[in-house]
Amino acid sequence: MKLLVVGSDKIFAIENFYVKYLRELGIEILHFSAHSMFYDYYNKNILNKLLFKIGLSRIYKVINNRFISDLNIFKPNIIWVFKGMEIYPESLEYARSKLIKLVNYNPDNPFIFSGSGSGNANVTKSINLYDLHLTYNSAVKMKLEVLYNVPVNMLPFGFEVSNELYKICIKQEEIVKACFLGNPDLFRADFLLKIAESGIKLDVYGNDWHKYLKHPNIMIFEPVYGDELWKVLRKYRVQINMMRPHNLDSHNMRSFEVPGVGGILLAPETWDHKIYFEVDKEIFLYKDLMECITQIKKLLALDLNEINTIRERTRSRSVNSAYSYKDRAKQVLEKIKSACE
Repeated sequence: MKLLVVGSDKIFAIENFYVKYLRELGIEILHFSAHSMFYDYYNKNILNKLLFKIGLSRIYKVINNRFISDLNIFKPNIIWVFKGMEIYPESLEYARSKLIKLVNYNPDNPFIFSGSGSGNANVTKSINLYDLHLTYNSAVKMKLEVLYNVPVNMLPFGFEVSNELYKICIKQEEIVKACFLGNPDLFRADFLLKIAESGIKLDVYGNDWHKYLKHPNIMIFEPVYGDELWKVLRKYRVQINMMRPHNLDSHNMRSFEVPGVGGILLAPETWDHKIYFEVDKEIFLYKDLMECITQIKKLLALDLNEINTIRERTRSRSVNSAYSYKDRAKQVLEKIKSACE
């Protein structure tokens, strides 16, 4: 099998995990970093941003010409597109004309765009062109099947922590505070501010939080990636999780990343969280702000032996239930082979 993966090669991209482990499984892969090409162009200067916003940029045209060229040189059997904001439907139709099977995985939602980077017309106009859709969201699966009559398989998020890095993470001294790691929006800022106003001290990691939050109980830090991300997720007593509008009753990347490194997850009460983990033993949930505050205070008050037991449970569940991206790669390979043969 020759697989062309279309997405991002940035350090935060989950595509990297699948490329890595599918190669280990013997799949020949070309990683076409369409999103990285756009990201680098858009963030290069203000002029590029302005040209794109007023519709005068040629960056998508450049990306699609390169996509077609690489496709013709590499000659893949299957193209796996992550989200697909940068790829024109016409480019996918060209691939279909070459009898190439098409797979899409959207780590957001093809029907709800909660921000400028979560989707566009290229995503929605291409839905019918794929031979297989992969989604982490059961509601999206149902909508794709009912409205578009396309094949859909579930692919939840996962975690990527080597045994060597895990050993480093567990040696850290615990910080008995609540933490939130992610980028800001108005809802998240209001939620965290109200937690701080209740008397709880918070450390917040991400881009530009200083523009949204200012409170004596809140300390703001720059975003962390790679090994540092896993260290932060592990060392705090509580990791707060919040859903975006496109996955309110599902899960997100933190849902598996925090338990995967033995962190203590406090997340919204959703169907997915209750399916994948045992509530009040492996993870903790909240229905609203007041319950979130109550849960944080309860977890902060537990003694270290109880905390370590929870950490061991959630790590064991993640490993034994095959929630790692290495395991996900094996699972998705069978799904792609089955759908595209």
